[in-house]
Amino acid sequence: MIDLYYWPTPNGHKITLFLEEAGLDYKIFPVNISAGDQFKPEFLAFSPNNRMPAIIDHDPADGGDAITVFESGAILQYLAEKTGKFLPTDIRGRKTVMEWLFWQMGGLGPMAGQNHHFGTYAPEKIPYAITRYVNETNRLYGVLNKRLEGRDFIAGDAYTIADMASYPWIVSHEKQQQDLNDFPNLKRWFETIKSRPATIAAYKAAEPFTAQPAVTEKGKSILFGQTATSTSKS
Repeated sequence: MIDLYYWPTPNGHKITLFLEEAGLDYKIFPVNISAGDQFKPEFLAFSPNNRMPAIIDHDPADGGDAITVFESGAILQYLAEKTGKFLPTDIRGRKTVMEWLFWQMGGLGPMAGQNHHFGTYAPEKIPYAITRYVNETNRLYGVLNKRLEGRDFIAGDAYTIADMASYPWIVSHEKQQQDLNDFPNLKRWFETIKSRPATIAAYKAAEPFTAQPAVTEKGKSILFGQTATSTSKS
């Protein structure tokens, strides 16, 4: 039913989390971002930002032709609306989930991503950049920790796409130089999601691909050297 174009990154894991939780049939089509698969014309045809994940839904709710969706947040929203799961239908509950989904998309993901880049992949270790993004990641962990005080999940009592969006970015907390013991509410939430059967299944689905190097030396030039000109020629 769902073709998932995927690589085992936090954004990729978001979608397998949903698919496993919802029990949807899906097939993974690996997009090796270190090898440049994201620039193949057939992929760019439905993922024009040359980023995975992306999906093709062969059984859309309107019964029409297959629907393609790119961008992980948009995919989560689309799948939630398709299935009627993990996104409240009441205006206030939906509003809250969407706030925290966009918080992850605009804050936690990009800042943790820059944390990874300057701390792990940058050829030159720039103390200012490392400190900047470690501190901002820490601040965002604090925001989430405060939000989870007295709540089981980000939006309240129910597990939603807001949780699925944020969880994969916390998995690498040690690489981000963060100690979950400093954030007890966040730690409790993290351990709860980690133990869910669908979470275990989602990360197991990644195993055939995690054995490969996440980023090779050649891959660094592909991933971190992109410009409008280089992308258009790929």
